[in-house]
Amino acid sequence: MFETVGLQHFLVVGLALFCAGLYCVLTRRNAIGVLMGVELILNAANVNYIAFSRFGSGNYDGQVFAIFVIMLAAAEAAIGLAIVLGIYRRFRSIDVSEMQSLHW
Repeated sequence: MFETVGLQHFLVVGLALFCAGLYCVLTRRNAIGVLMGVELILNAANVNYIAFSRFGSGNYDGQVFAIFVIMLAAAEAAIGLAIVLGIYRRFRSIDVSEMQSLHW
């Protein structure tokens, strides 16, 4: 009656996260929304790393890669938010389509 959770279930969740992140990156005009989409894409990669590590060889390689991706996501969020704040100071908007040039 109850089905065990297998690799396919984790891959479907990872695919859903990736598709949601890609949709968010491609359709959002707000820079914060684009950064959130990138975070979803990185979390989809984490789900896949952990799933393949668990159901593949059984070693800790996937967890190690996931930790590196989490550190990368934290650095991306900090640098991305600093860039967004700089853009807001210059243009008084964080709408991505309003940025025509990047020189000050």
